[in-house]
Amino acid sequence: MALLFEVRDHIAYLTINRPEVMNALDPETYQELSNAWIEVRDNPEIWVAIITGAGDRAFTAGADLRKTIPRQPEVWEFWLTQREQILNRGLEVWKPVIAAVNGYCLGGGMTLLFATDIRVAAEHATFGLSEVKRAILPGNGGTQRAVRNLPYPIAMELLLTGDALTAQQAHQYGLVNRVVPLVELMPAAEEYARRVCSNGPLAVRAIKELAVRSQYMHIADGLRMEQAMQRMLMDLTEDAREGPRAFAEKRPARYQGR
Repeated sequence: MALLFEVRDHIAYLTINRPEVMNALDPETYQELSNAWIEVRDNPEIWVAIITGAGDRAFTAGADLRKTIPRQPEVWEFWLTQREQILNRGLEVWKPVIAAVNGYCLGGGMTLLFATDIRVAAEHATFGLSEVKRAILPGNGGTQRAVRNLPYPIAMELLLTGDALTAQQAHQYGLVNRVVPLVELMPAAEEYARRVCSNGPLAVRAIKELAVRSQYMHIADGLRMEQAMQRMLMDLTEDAREGPRAFAEKRPARYQGR
């Protein structure tokens, strides 16, 4: 299978499984990713997701150009905007997504990274948007999210030269949260996932949605939306009652996601 998918303890694990081609994304892999993200979005037992690549060489080197470039879509396909939706193409997944970057993170790997929420990188990881070197542009959000994830001149350097960043540079510019030795990569990602899962899952989703949408709306609209979501959580969810109760009783909260 081009993508390995499993769920344990409210954590979904997605592993791009084409190590022989640096986990490059061919049409079949994109389809499997689309199905997996929809499962993450819709399965109430999933509270957080971790995505990584198989092996120790690449998170993903991006699109498999040998299989994606030769096919020229029909013009009418341009308007199939909801077909095979993936995280970096606009699918709305309000559950947190953690990236464990285990090597090359290039092209479509970077646009996927841009759509995640918390990022851990192995020390040998490399980050780049190399499409311009092939006379194409970084689609699926590359041109849109680069300047939202990096300082403007750094983003433009990556976009216009196609050159790459080291893991240390990525951390310096705030692109990743932590850089760790490869053997510590998945434990570090899982630690983040467990910390997120210890909180009220519906509040976590509300916070992510509000934070993401705040990038595109007026502050007055964001504050009003924040107020409405807070009221909904407090009035309609058992978790919002369990949290204060557990605090008063000096015990860990037992959240159920309802």
